[in-house]
Amino acid sequence: MYRYALTIEYDGSPFHGWQIQNNTTTVQGVVFDAIKKLDMNSKNFVGAGRTDAGVHAVGQVAHVDLATKRDCETVQKAINFFLNKYPISIVGAKEVSKDFHARFSAIQRHYTYKIFSRTTDLTFEKNQFWHVKHSLDISNMKLGASYLIGKHDFTTFMSSICQASSPIKTIDIISIQSEKKRDGITYEIKLSARSFLHNQVRSIIGCLEKVGYGKWEPQKIQEILLSRERSRCAALAPPCGLYLTKIEY
Repeated sequence: MYRYALTIEYDGSPFHGWQIQNNTTTVQGVVFDAIKKLDMNSKNFVGAGRTDAGVHAVGQVAHVDLATKRDCETVQKAINFFLNKYPISIVGAKEVSKDFHARFSAIQRHYTYKIFSRTTDLTFEKNQFWHVKHSLDISNMKLGASYLIGKHDFTTFMSSICQASSPIKTIDIISIQSEKKRDGITYEIKLSARSFLHNQVRSIIGCLEKVGYGKWEPQKIQEILLSRERSRCAALAPPCGLYLTKIEY
């Protein structure tokens, strides 16, 4: 068998998340079906991150074992050919060693969350941003985010169905930027860590939005973090604004 690493981008809107499930359309399922048309004996198709329903990616990475050795350009083009009716593109393919693992070999994961603030409904950006009708104070959001940098027990920000063995994670970067766009303002929140808990990013964004809107003081982020009580977390930010942007190895 020959192992290949694929870099994948997709619009998550029409899919029930990344991971293969019975009787639902998922990104992993659709891509693996395309790979099977290239190589019916392929196996071990594994992604670096299990994005939820509606979450997008521009830098998802997955590995797959093919029974026949092919040049990387052929692998990329052939899979894309069989994916042509889906909003998915294989943007890179390379042969890797057998000990490469898309999930466990990763040393850093990068996510971006996008918010669009304007009073009118979104048209072109619908399902690509979290649409809010109020502006956000990014100075307060940055202060609130600062309490989450470093190694912490993130029980407050962990889904009840998370399968992680420990709620302790280390967040290396949370950066926040804003930009005027047509009749509104867009906000980009970038988060980087070796790994994240299930729903951790969307939980954090939901809390930071409350800080930006003025419903919470920035210090409340520290309070709920230290409480280790999931019930004190804000509601999850919508999946449509979240992008898996890059995996580092």
